[in-house]
Amino acid sequence: MIDRQSLVTRHNPIYTKPVKDAPLSVGNGRFCFTADFTGLQTFFDDYAAPADGFPLCTMAEWGWHSCADAPKDDSLLRLTPFDTQGRPVGYAVDDAGQEELFKALRQNAHKFHLGKIGFELESKSLTQENCRSGKQTLNLWEGLLSSAFTIDGEPVLTETFVHPHEDTLYVRVASPLLAAGKLRVTVSFPYGSHKKSAADFMLPHLHTTTLIEKTASQNITLERVMDGVTYRVIANVTGLSCDVVPGPLPAHTLAFSGTGDTAELAIRFAPLCIPAISITAMDIDNAGSNGMDSNTVLPYPSPFTEARAACTAFWKNYWTSGGAIDLSGSADSRAEELERRIVLSQYLIAIQSRGTLPPAETGLTCNSWYGKFHLEMHYWHSLQFALWDRPEELKKSLGWYKKILPVARKIAASQGYNGARWPKMCDPTGYNTPSSVAVLLIWQQSHPVMLAEFYYRASPSEAFLREYRDIIVESAEFMQSFVHWISPDRCVLDAPYIPAQERHDPRVVLNAAYELEYFRWGLKQADEWLARLGEDHRFSGTAEKLTLPAHKDGVYLAHENCPDTFTALPFYTDHPSMLAMWGILDSDKIDQAMMSATLDKVLAVWDMKTLYGWDFPMMAMTACRLGRYDNAIDLLLLDSPKNTYMPNGHNRMVGDDALPLYLPGNGGLLIAAAMIAAGFGGKTGSSFPKGFTVQTEGLHAYL
Repeated sequence: MIDRQSLVTRHNPIYTKPVKDAPLSVGNGRFCFTADFTGLQTFFDDYAAPADGFPLCTMAEWGWHSCADAPKDDSLLRLTPFDTQGRPVGYAVDDAGQEELFKALRQNAHKFHLGKIGFELESKSLTQENCRSGKQTLNLWEGLLSSAFTIDGEPVLTETFVHPHEDTLYVRVASPLLAAGKLRVTVSFPYGSHKKSAADFMLPHLHTTTLIEKTASQNITLERVMDGVTYRVIANVTGLSCDVVPGPLPAHTLAFSGTGDTAELAIRFAPLCIPAISITAMDIDNAGSNGMDSNTVLPYPSPFTEARAACTAFWKNYWTSGGAIDLSGSADSRAEELERRIVLSQYLIAIQSRGTLPPAETGLTCNSWYGKFHLEMHYWHSLQFALWDRPEELKKSLGWYKKILPVARKIAASQGYNGARWPKMCDPTGYNTPSSVAVLLIWQQSHPVMLAEFYYRASPSEAFLREYRDIIVESAEFMQSFVHWISPDRCVLDAPYIPAQERHDPRVVLNAAYELEYFRWGLKQADEWLARLGEDHRFSGTAEKLTLPAHKDGVYLAHENCPDTFTALPFYTDHPSMLAMWGILDSDKIDQAMMSATLDKVLAVWDMKTLYGWDFPMMAMTACRLGRYDNAIDLLLLDSPKNTYMPNGHNRMVGDDALPLYLPGNGGLLIAAAMIAAGFGGKTGSSFPKGFTVQTEGLHAYL
């Protein structure tokens, strides 16, 4: 039996100096707070200032904002026609002559910073010269961030955590500076921004912060209004005072001064009106529904000690349930680092990606692509929940596809296709964001089928089969109508589209390898879903008549019209997605010897610095399925800029200033690790190579 507490706590991040490119976060899966070495966001500007900086944000999955002048829909966009088997189909790929509209639709809606919380000195500026870090520890087992530092030589201790079931931040501060009246805690509210920091503190006239209530027991309620977005901020303090009168809050800042050596602060964030979410009539767990108004009475935060007990109980349960991999005692020198990445990835996914929406690629830490989520990444974020015996966490975001099914039907119908075409990059409404690339991708189309299948395998029931029948069938109906028949016995995956490897002209792509086999898999799986419900097959005939993946000189190509896959730029850059056919998928159309040669070719010629974080686990999955287990471990740990794992556990995209973290890499690592540890394709048990001592619990095998 694995000693799970030892497994987890030996990987607690412990800092003895500021680590600006890897700050630590606490959260509950729907709400996240990222802190500097003070346990708060005291040095927000210092962390956010560099181009490659790692912003310190307070974010919730419901925190979506659009500027007042943002367009309400995309009906005015001029579409570019693409020849599609003799008929034109329009896509929003070109901003020429419509630059402002194109940009505004990309930037709105965006995630926003709910409020910056930090320390200030009463009489002078607080800088990293007079505020010096000591020791900071993230206790993964209890979900608690403990920070020790000094200000002008005086000690300050903080404890920071997030309530597991409320979007509430808790902070305990101990310092003689509090009682002396020298140190205070401030909460400052920015205007929402589409930029990485999600905050703009230079536009105070565009939003309002109003004190609604202040009680004698230091309970404080604020209302924030920003371009149709309304949310409440509800604070409860002990050992702090706040002298403020009802009405607009000057400079959008609330300041708390100490009344003793120790203080406790709880700040709850609750949405009242979030237009980007109300469009889809989505429930907001934190507040009950999106239908509240300014008369709604919201509860104050739970008491500090009660919340702390709830936090530690949640995290103990999280770590003692679900899957686990223990590599302690291994002789292989790679084991310790691999185990560290696995444990920290489980934590980061837990605090960022357990909500009712697919996560953004930077989760709830900061904005990437305006905070919008990319559905082709949903597999990499969330499938691991089923493999690690947490299927209900997968089901939360899977349910969003049911909410946007009418939108996906509209997208398909507008292009002359049947069924539902799932968007690529979007906000909660499900409407595609205009893009030179995103609107032409198709590899997200089978993802709902894959995610639903893995949930069903982990938690089978007829009720679930019926609940997701329409999602499965309409996904397949689109795929079946998208393929092009060139004879009664053969159909192809013809242009226009862009494959996962975003290096190809959508007008000439033919039978992109991964997409071809993923469509085949999705069509067959839809029929298996129908068979479980006692319904007739509808899609397997098309699947069997899809052409085979193209190859040349004994290796698979990116697509049939790309004979220079391995010899000409830009074709041996970006994602080597042909490998996914026998890794992510277990296609029976694949020649394994040829796939092994293709993996060797990729390792020999591919420009590895252009890969993304999920490419490394994807390649490891291919190696694993080929029986090349030692290679699989090497690929998971490959020394490459985009496969960097920081002290906080985040997969950092070194060289890409927009991505100081990249959660698809962490999720992909967990998928590949479970596959290696628990089995795949009917093979059960560990595939770790010699030199590894492996204990596993609660894992499920992969396809």
